Amino acid sequence: MRTVITGGAGFIGSHLCERFLAAGDDVICVDNMLTGSKRNIVHLLDNPRFRLLERNVSEPIVIDGAVDNVLHFASPASPADYLAHPIPTLKVGSLGTHNALGLAKAKEARFLLASTSEVYGDPEVHPQREEYWGHVNPIGPRGCYDEAKRFSEAITMAYHRYHAVKTRIVRIFNTYGPRMRLNDGRCLPNFMRQALRGEPLTIYGQGEQTRSFCYVSDLVEGIVRLLETDYSEPVNLGNPAEITVMQLAEEILALIKDTKSRMVFEALPQDDPKRRRPDITRAQNLLGWQPRVERADGLKRTLEYFRTVV
Repeated sequence: MRTVITGGAGFIGSHLCERFLAAGDDVICVDNMLTGSKRNIVHLLDNPRFRLLERNVSEPIVIDGAVDNVLHFASPASPADYLAHPIPTLKVGSLGTHNALGLAKAKEARFLLASTSEVYGDPEVHPQREEYWGHVNPIGPRGCYDEAKRFSEAITMAYHRYHAVKTRIVRIFNTYGPRMRLNDGRCLPNFMRQALRGEPLTIYGQGEQTRSFCYVSDLVEGIVRLLETDYSEPVNLGNPAEITVMQLAEEILALIKDTKSRMVFEALPQDDPKRRRPDITRAQNLLGWQPRVERADGLKRTLEYFRTVV
């Protein structure tokens, strides 16, 4: 098999490159390094079955030879990133998805889109199930990411229905693990970076907003299982163990016992989701999948990695 992974030098993309190489595939990683990093894939560069193309997928993608799978993971994915790069975020969700779908169509390959729980916006339904259409502010500061992903889902389904492309859509909820960027702006790496440096932990609002954290190896397993199905509708992948941001901060402070960090509170960002928890019934029934890594174990593994890069 020959697998193309856009955004393959990113956090999740690099783990996918490893997984498909381990399965015996030839892997082509396409990444312009806007938020990805060669550090994530440097250990793969000498593998003869791995190839890195430093390209912007918002421009046409040219791959010689056969392709069996196209996994589209290219996109800024944290608020800090897409607020800093709103136009590239919109382009990679629209033009980039169009180009990746065009590649899959031309090569008669399977296509998997990395969508997001952010398509649900600040949800009025809890937990979030795939049938829910969302509560999104299209012109708010987060709209560049939310609407780019909603468009990417729409064009993916159009290619499936009109061109009969074999498409899959995964809606990814909060994922964590080694190779997250310390400065990507999300609460878990923020807290670990701040605690390791003895800096105050920044809590937005009162820390009552909730998140559900899925360890990256669990997510990758679900993605592989979804790719191997014939199911074209969106599928939530995430851990339904819901905790508040304040609870997460307390767990990290307890884990890093020698830190001198304390908590400080700042205003809640506009349109920040108040609750986030996936309904994974569809993934359980369709894929026989559910998260395996307990949060305590996952946090320890992630902390070990962050200690090497802080």
